[in-house]
Amino acid sequence: MGAVGQDPAGVALMDLTLTEDQELIQRTAREFLSAHAGASARAVAGDPAGYSTATWKEVVDLGWTGVAFDESMGFLEACLLAGEFGRFAVPSPFTASLVCGMAVESLRPEIAAGRVYTFASTVDGVAELVPYAEAADGFVVAAGDSVSVVESAAEIVRQDVIGLDPKYRVRFAGQGEPVHVAPSLVRAYGAAATCAEMVGGAQAVLDESVSYATQREQFGRPIGAFQAVQHHCANMAIDVLGSRFIAYEAIWRLSRGLDAAVEVAVAKSWVSEAYQRVCSLGHQIHGAIGFTAEHDLHFHTRHAIASALAFGDADEHTEALARQLGL
Repeated sequence: MGAVGQDPAGVALMDLTLTEDQELIQRTAREFLSAHAGASARAVAGDPAGYSTATWKEVVDLGWTGVAFDESMGFLEACLLAGEFGRFAVPSPFTASLVCGMAVESLRPEIAAGRVYTFASTVDGVAELVPYAEAADGFVVAAGDSVSVVESAAEIVRQDVIGLDPKYRVRFAGQGEPVHVAPSLVRAYGAAATCAEMVGGAQAVLDESVSYATQREQFGRPIGAFQAVQHHCANMAIDVLGSRFIAYEAIWRLSRGLDAAVEVAVAKSWVSEAYQRVCSLGHQIHGAIGFTAEHDLHFHTRHAIASALAFGDADEHTEALARQLGL
């Protein structure tokens, strides 16, 4: 992916085709995560940490945690990795740490080395639904219009959530070290990276549904031969492709340091709803088996619901877009 020029209005245009290096990054991540079933949401469901610490160590050793900060790569390449975590429904502090590192440059060496940081937005010193707080080595904390780095919390309490990532209520006792970054920029990186995860998850649901439709037979023929099922698959493919284009437009602009307020708002509002539509149609195609605990489809549905709310839901970003357009 890269710039291809400008439109008549002077707006930067991009080519959404992956470069050879980007394809290699994505393919390597896909092969690695497909071979690590022990890191999946199903496998770590009973783990107090909420994710596979062994796989996380391998991820760090492979250098994935430093991809976003490498001069030859960047945020876009890191989002390709985040997308594969979403594809395989693998809970991991990768995205949480990525967001913190993109927002606070001084944290990048630590995050590249494998230290876990997570973002918390506080009201009166308390933050709700903070991912991986118990595993975190530090926090990037937004309070009003200010952002600070806090090394520890006064209290961390696990919350029951529908999503795959462990979430916590966190109470902070001190202000931490202030950093010169706007909370809106932290949230923009968070929304964009979350969109990358959702695109990966939506692609997995589409792939699983098409595969199931070619194998499951009814009335002596594969259900994929029926026009209604074909329509479902086509609508899912439209949502997945549209989500990928719109998400990576925002991701690319952020990676280039361009203003991406409109693109992030459009991406998060659209992808949040598109992923849930894809999951809903996936359940329609799978029928009863898709609703059982034995099938993996529900992990993506849970991921879709939780991700839609992370860093602002569709309504919040639609309102933000309206403000950006002066409506």
